[in-house]
Amino acid sequence: MVSERNTNLKNILTESNANISRSIPINVGAEQSLLGAIISNNLALEKVEDFLESKHFSSKINSIIFDTLKRFITNNQIADITTIKVFLENNEDFIANGGMKYLLEIAENSVSIINAKQYGELIYDLYLRRELIDVGTELVNKSYSDFQSENSNSIIEKVELDLFNLTNDGEKQRGPKTFTDVLSDTLDYAEKAFKKSSDVAVLKTALSDLDKKIGGLHKSDLIIIAGRPSMGKTAFATNIASNICMDKLNLKKKNNVLFFSLEMSSEQLATRLLSEMSKIPSEKIRTGNISKMDFENLLKNSEKIKNLSLFIDDSPALTLSAIRSRSRRLKRKDGLDLIIIDYLQLISSESRNFNDNRVKEISDITRGLKAIAKEFNIPVIALSQLSRKVEDREEKRPQLSDLRESGSIEQDADLVVFLYREEYYLARTEPPEGTEKHIMWTDKMEKIHNIAEVIVAKNRHGPISRVKLHFNASNTKFSDLAE
Repeated sequence: MVSERNTNLKNILTESNANISRSIPINVGAEQSLLGAIISNNLALEKVEDFLESKHFSSKINSIIFDTLKRFITNNQIADITTIKVFLENNEDFIANGGMKYLLEIAENSVSIINAKQYGELIYDLYLRRELIDVGTELVNKSYSDFQSENSNSIIEKVELDLFNLTNDGEKQRGPKTFTDVLSDTLDYAEKAFKKSSDVAVLKTALSDLDKKIGGLHKSDLIIIAGRPSMGKTAFATNIASNICMDKLNLKKKNNVLFFSLEMSSEQLATRLLSEMSKIPSEKIRTGNISKMDFENLLKNSEKIKNLSLFIDDSPALTLSAIRSRSRRLKRKDGLDLIIIDYLQLISSESRNFNDNRVKEISDITRGLKAIAKEFNIPVIALSQLSRKVEDREEKRPQLSDLRESGSIEQDADLVVFLYREEYYLARTEPPEGTEKHIMWTDKMEKIHNIAEVIVAKNRHGPISRVKLHFNASNTKFSDLAE
């Protein structure tokens, strides 16, 4: 019965498609007119050179002629029939597709320089349509085959990447601005910052001591939060995420945060957030070792955060292209203000070259994350592990050289933040009780209890610095020390 239904549907679609007249979207006349305009007045190239390339032309010879014209004009040489003839008279593709006879016909069909941009935009639009047909055809073919080599999600991600590349292909570069314009934009931003305007493109972590040092999270910045295990990296990230989502100062819109958790499950992250809000240790929540009052407290706080504009993706071993496509999808659908990735070293490499070492792979990943931050114009936070050599020295505070498989992590990042808790290390060096050393150890433990250091080791927007925060390990909560 199902097979019969599918056959009928196929017949209907075939009959429907047969009635649709399809032809490849090209306009050779528009291409010839634009080339003629450039030959008659080389200034016409300025109207289209920002977005039009030789590959956008539908015919081989038109592509060759445009490429030749562009080469001459950009080298401050005159591009006319005579110079083009000398350059192309031995070009086999040019000769095979009409040669000088075709070039003379084009020169006769020139249009005004005023219309050059419109012809260029038409040529580019038709190129995009041809590319869309290719993408659609490949999608259909892959959907019918490649059952073993690719799964459906891989096909979808590939199509999304192809479509994204098309949207950027030929995109106008911003080009140089006059210093007057740049200065005007800078003063406008400074005025908004002075007036504490919500239009200022900075997200506040709600950790006021830290925000004073770094000025908040800036758009298009790649922010690395690094530390050894048990320093509280994930807790710090979830604290920032929840604080930004619950930003009561931003009345215009809520902030959407996308959290890629490559290590922990979404349920574990939700448990941490509940623990943070309810002040009930996460261990007790996981084991169920709570009182009736605690459970009521959990329910009460779950109501507060259930509408949190936080999106969690706990898919393991994501590639950079998957992170980009999923972020793009969310940005298009709901808007996106911050991406957090836990953690950097768990992103899968897309390199097909097995000779690549891990340092190069991490360098490619950090470069890609910085590109995502600039592309979406939002901050991207990536958590990172530190190398074991920290444990081998007396001074445990991290340094930039401790970044694991550092490569270009330090180079690509706009902000590098290390988390350090002296209490963690000191607790493991307890001397025997009753000794003078134990008394000194106890005094030191009391002074550093629940204190974490945030070490700003690199900051493109200001000086390096250190900030002390309060850290409650039982409910994984960071807060200002004054509180």
